[in-house]
Amino acid sequence: MPDRRLLLGLGAAGLAGLLPGVASAQRQQQRPATQQRPAPPAGSPAQTPLGAVDTLARQAILVDADTGAVLLEKAADERMAPASMSKLMTMYVVFEHIRAGTLRMDQELPVSERAFRMGGSRMFLELGSRVSVENLARGVIIQSGNDACVVLAEAIAGSEERFADLMNQAARRIGLRDSTFRNASGWPHPEHRMTARDLSVLARRLIQDFPEYYRFYSERSFRWNGIEQPNRNPLLGRVPGADGLKTGSTEEAGFGLTASVLRDGRRLILVVNGLPSMRARAEEAERLMEWGFREFDNVTLFRAADTVDNVPVWLGERPTVPLVGGRNLVLTLPRNWRDRLQVRVAYPAPLPAPVLRGQEIGELLVGGQGVPPMRLPLYAGADVARLGVLQRIPAVLQRTLFGA
Repeated sequence: MPDRRLLLGLGAAGLAGLLPGVASAQRQQQRPATQQRPAPPAGSPAQTPLGAVDTLARQAILVDADTGAVLLEKAADERMAPASMSKLMTMYVVFEHIRAGTLRMDQELPVSERAFRMGGSRMFLELGSRVSVENLARGVIIQSGNDACVVLAEAIAGSEERFADLMNQAARRIGLRDSTFRNASGWPHPEHRMTARDLSVLARRLIQDFPEYYRFYSERSFRWNGIEQPNRNPLLGRVPGADGLKTGSTEEAGFGLTASVLRDGRRLILVVNGLPSMRARAEEAERLMEWGFREFDNVTLFRAADTVDNVPVWLGERPTVPLVGGRNLVLTLPRNWRDRLQVRVAYPAPLPAPVLRGQEIGELLVGGQGVPPMRLPLYAGADVARLGVLQRIPAVLQRTLFGA
């Protein structure tokens, strides 16, 4: 049976949010902290609930952004060279400082000699010039400018090395478990590493946490210093709904992409790395994205405020208490599993008073032919106080004498 983390997502937090112990145990079984599994060869299959899917990528993961369900993964916990995809973390830190008020979009920052002399992809900043934070952000996001990364890092932390420390702190804060940053640009470094899974988490957080700045990732080109450069994301304008995020490529990493597509209210996030060419990156990313939208769907079982059932209460001031999910209960399922889904509610009855709103009092059992079983908690939707002593006497007598 496939790993059930691949199969179902629950609400905005996914399965891990409701069953952290299970999710943690599964993660530990996959890769002990002191042992690194070798990456599978390029072209070997990825794991999916529907069986193996071939991909040229050395590392890959496809995630439903709403439920957190993993639709496809291959070496997703393999620490790899992320190249310029790590600029997503750079901009996450930049956006945090803008929101905190320690940096402004219209603030102009000086271009140091270190920034000016950066190699690789560049914004072509002039030595000694001053450039606004907004233009530098566009230079990082659209042009993948290493020089712009250094300018922002030096302005925020004084040096790129100290900025990398801020990146590592932010990474731990938002749940990146296997990422280590040594610079702001993704410049090759033996200790600068991320995983495909961490990149998918980072992309999801960046979209959710900074919607007002995420729009930069969909801009198709940007001109600076008389040089216009296109956005390197090959899905923009090619795949309907594509609106970000970031490419990366080095000799060690191969060609990679962290991408997001929003279609009919549903967002998928894809990370691929280790591809042999720009063309392969574009074609493989498009193929896997389309596969995800074609083969999977989100099924809303009920909304957060919906009453799933009414549970009898023993010796309570109310005869029943509503049973609720506490959040929208959404499952990500292969389309051909929708008709096989079976849902059952289980709870103790009668439930002894008092009952507190938000108290876990039951569970939703999900299964069916071909659908791996899941158990999801359900909660009391209201407070039910215990009856007073005199009020309890008739109910106790009736139950004792008549079994009712």
